[in-house]
Amino acid sequence: MADLLSFAATQQYPAATLYVVATPIGNLADITLRAMHLLNLVDRIAAEDTRTTGQMLSRYGISKPLIPAHQHNEHEAAARIIEHLRAGERVAYVSDAGTPGISDPGAKIVDAVRAAGLTVVPLPGCSALATALSAAGAWVDTFTFVGFLPTKARQRAQYLESWLTHVPALVLYEAPHRILETVAALALALGGERRILIGRELTKLHESLHVCPLGEASAWLEADANRQRGEFVLVVQGAAPPAETGATEHDAMLKILLEEVSASTAVKLAAALTGASRKVLYARALELKQD
Repeated sequence: MADLLSFAATQQYPAATLYVVATPIGNLADITLRAMHLLNLVDRIAAEDTRTTGQMLSRYGISKPLIPAHQHNEHEAAARIIEHLRAGERVAYVSDAGTPGISDPGAKIVDAVRAAGLTVVPLPGCSALATALSAAGAWVDTFTFVGFLPTKARQRAQYLESWLTHVPALVLYEAPHRILETVAALALALGGERRILIGRELTKLHESLHVCPLGEASAWLEADANRQRGEFVLVVQGAAPPAETGATEHDAMLKILLEEVSASTAVKLAAALTGASRKVLYARALELKQD
């Protein structure tokens, strides 16, 4: 351990730089050695919630001046951070938990610092998004991060409707007081057959991960009031990909085109007109020419 901490200390951490530092999402033992060294090194730390961050730092034996940087003061916080950076200081930004810049004010602060011509350096680490996906399984091939859904029912329904035919899985964050209505809205909008991973209190003492059909998720949550407590990450299976166009569906068009132009041109025109796969159309065009 001492050797690893020494190695972290040999890395270069230039002054006048904003360091975006990932912190644990629950289990304090998940802090990286590099983050520990950097948080000890910086001149001050900007935090989404200074109380939460202060408690975390005290557990690590770190004491630094804190700058409140939340959604209600992000412009003022960015200006303060830039002022300190221009004075040659190192500043770290941390969110409440996990990797900053994902559903928190860190993204706008990063924009402001970079627009001021200053350097931003990320320190990777814990992420609720990546943690949930790592335990989802092979049914999640690609994904889209949605974040938090609209809180009003009508806006939420309209928003979810726009994802109905989206093939990649959807990853959402949700608070405990909205989890039941969110899961019900997902089932209503997307159908109850899709799979959902409900990740709750990830890395914490009462962590749970449950996979079930979306139509059964509400009943599972309601079966035990404890299942509705904590912070949630939801991974919802995407829509089935559209079926590939049948090989013989466009034979009539291909035959007409092949009488007038080359196979490659016929395929190009047929693909433009039908939206079918060029690969499928070309293979069929060659078959038709042989016939």
